[in-house]
Amino acid sequence: MDAFEAIITRRSVREYTDRPVARETVEKLLAAAMQAPFSGREQPWHFVVIDDPEILSRIPAVSPYAEVRPPAPAAILVCLDLRIPESPDLRVQGCAAATENLLLAAHALGLGAVWTAVYPDPDLMLGFANLFSLPDGVAGFALVTVGYPAARPPPVDRYREERVHHNGW
Repeated sequence: MDAFEAIITRRSVREYTDRPVARETVEKLLAAAMQAPFSGREQPWHFVVIDDPEILSRIPAVSPYAEVRPPAPAAILVCLDLRIPESPDLRVQGCAAATENLLLAAHALGLGAVWTAVYPDPDLMLGFANLFSLPDGVAGFALVTVGYPAARPPPVDRYREERVHHNGW
């Protein structure tokens, strides 16, 4: 699948089969995420890979938005490193780009995934920090559930000409 097709056809997937996601596949997703652009001198992200069913089952207690049925075979918590001296906005932009790369890579590899927000909700951030023993200065940014889709939603054309302005508003 080429990049344009991946962008146009990617959809959020919340229903997965029970087929496990291979460690090598997860490493490809992480490699794609870390290829994201970022401003500043250091990558602003860290990743927590979750594939233990017992831990995965505890996530909906922290974030009801992350509940999928049946439970996803894997999830990746994208973390924002607040210890990096770049501005907070630049770090957030970098983590958002990494999350989008992860979603596109998952789709290109035949997986389904959904981005569930963590940052900037203080309750969600605290819940994920506690669940995964995040160090001080590292915050959950987004939880991406990953698996083989039980059903793949059809593409949606989101292009809106009225949102396009040329050479000014």
